[in-house]
Amino acid sequence: MPIHPGAGRRAPASVLVDVSALLAAYDDGPDPSDPAQRVAFGTSGHRGSSLRRSFNDAHVAAISRAVIEYRAAQGVHGPLVLGADTHALSAPALRTALEVLVAGDVTVVVEDDLSPVPTPVVSHAILRRNGGRAGLRRSAPPATGWSDGIVITPSHNPPDDGGFKYNPPHGGPADTDATSWIERRANELLVDVSRIPRTPFDRALAAVHVQRADLHGDYVAELGEVLDMDAIRGAGLRLGVDPMGGAGLPTWQRIVERYGLDLTITNDELDPRFAFMPLDHDGVIRMDCSSPYAMAGLLELAGRFDVAFGNDPDADRHGVVTPAGLLPPNAYLTVAIDYLYTHRPGWREDAAIGKTLVSSGLIDRVAARLGRRVHEVPVGFKWFVPGLLDGSLAFGGEESAGATCLRRDGELWSTDKDGIAIDLLAAEITAVTLADPAQRYAGLEEALGRSYATRVDTPATPAAKAALKALGPADVRADTLAGERIEAVMTTAPGNGAAIGGLKVVTANGWFAARPSGTEDVSKLYAESFVSSDHLARLVEEAAALIASVTS
Repeated sequence: MPIHPGAGRRAPASVLVDVSALLAAYDDGPDPSDPAQRVAFGTSGHRGSSLRRSFNDAHVAAISRAVIEYRAAQGVHGPLVLGADTHALSAPALRTALEVLVAGDVTVVVEDDLSPVPTPVVSHAILRRNGGRAGLRRSAPPATGWSDGIVITPSHNPPDDGGFKYNPPHGGPADTDATSWIERRANELLVDVSRIPRTPFDRALAAVHVQRADLHGDYVAELGEVLDMDAIRGAGLRLGVDPMGGAGLPTWQRIVERYGLDLTITNDELDPRFAFMPLDHDGVIRMDCSSPYAMAGLLELAGRFDVAFGNDPDADRHGVVTPAGLLPPNAYLTVAIDYLYTHRPGWREDAAIGKTLVSSGLIDRVAARLGRRVHEVPVGFKWFVPGLLDGSLAFGGEESAGATCLRRDGELWSTDKDGIAIDLLAAEITAVTLADPAQRYAGLEEALGRSYATRVDTPATPAAKAALKALGPADVRADTLAGERIEAVMTTAPGNGAAIGGLKVVTANGWFAARPSGTEDVSKLYAESFVSSDHLARLVEEAAALIASVTS
C-alpha cells in the first residue's frame, strides 16, 4: 500500500471530523436489515460510526441490554465497571449504556469525576473487586457478587468511530462464545429498541445503583507491584509520554504525582477531532502508537528523552521511542520478554511466554535461550486470559503492540492489554540494565539473528475475506517458499489448537501468515525472514500470489 504524501504531518482541517454532525447522527436509527448496520463483534468488540449508522444510540442500547441478560445468565450479579475513552462518540455512548444498565438494576462503578477510564484500569478494577487470582479460583463469588466491565472505545480507530467491549469477571476480553451470544441477542433487540427499559441519564447518575470510585488512583497505587518504580526514579531518567489525546492522560498525571518521576507529558490536549495528530500511512487520522507516522510528533522530541512512550485512546497499546527512533512492536516484545524472564524471580519457573502466531520468530529464539516454553495462539488477546489466570503464562503479547504481564510476585495484574505498564517497563529496563530497549534489541539480533519483518494490508471484499478465512492446508500446493522447503502449513495455533482464521506457512528461515481483518475490509499479510530484506520481499511476493490464487 503506497504511503500517503501527508503521512507524518499534522492533519489538515479538511480531514477533521465534524463533531456536531457525528453527534447528531448518533441519534439516528440504523436499518437492522442491512448487515453493515447490525451489531458485529470482531476481535475487540463492536466498532462503527454514527455517520455510517453502525454505531448509534440504538446499537449501544441493544448491546448494553444484551450484556445485562448475558451476565445474569452467567450468574454475574456484582458491580459492573464502566470505562470509556476520548472518542467523540464515547461520551454519548457512556450515557446510553448507563441509562440501560441502571434501568436493568445493574450496579455500575464509574470514575469519581466521570473522566475517561482506559482499558487496563478497567481490567485491573475488575480483578481487584474479584479478589485477583485467588478470588477467581473460588467457587463462590465475593460478597458483592462477581464484577465485570465495559469499555466504550474503538481503540486506535479514526475519530469518527465508536466502540463497545465487554470484559467478563476474568477481567480480559470476552471470548467468542460470549461475544457471539451478545451479538445475536443485541441484533434481536435492535429490531425494536423502544422496548429496552431506560432510566434518564440525570436520574441514573443519581441512583443508588451508581458507585463512584477512584479507579485511576487504585491502578496507580499498585503499579509498583508490577514494576520497579524505585529503580526508575533512582536512575534519574528523562522520560516523555504522549497519551495521544486518550483516556490514559489522567492516569499518567497520577503516575507523575505519586512516583516523582522526571516524566514530561508532551501532549495534554483532549480534542475529539484529534486535530493535533499527524496523518497515518494512508492519510487517515489514526491514534496508532505503533505507527511511526502517527507518532511523528513524539519522534521529533526523541532526543530530549532517555526513553519515551505513546498510547492509543484507551491505552491498551504501547509505543516505545528511544533516541534511535520508534521501536517496532515485535522488537520491543522480544526485549520485554528477554528482560522480564530474567528479572522476575517471583515468577514460576515453568511459566510460559504467550505470543500470537504473527509475532516475531525471534521471540522463539529468545525463549529457547531462556529455556521457556512458547504458548502460540491466534490473533486476539482473549487467548492469553486462561494462562494468565492460572499462572501458566507470565506474559502475553501480540504483534499489534498489546501486552501485559503478572505482578513481580507472580500474581495477577491485568488480563487485558496494558499499554501504560508495558510502556513504563521500557524505563525499568533502561534503569536496571543501563541500556535502552533499542540497544538491548540490537544485542539480541547480534546473538540470535537479524529479523526482517513486514505487514501488508490490502483492500479485500467480504467475499475475499471469507475465502481467506476458509483456507486449509490442502490449498497450499507448493513444496517450497522463497527457495526453502515448507516445513509447516498451519490453520490452527500450536498453543491451544484454536483456528487462526487464516493460514500460516513456515520454512527454516522465514514464514508468512495471512488473515482477514475483523474490523476493516482488508486482508493482512505478515512475513518475517531471518536471511535478508531481499528474502523477505520474495516471501511477500510468493505469499501474495499464493493467497490471490485461492481467494480471487
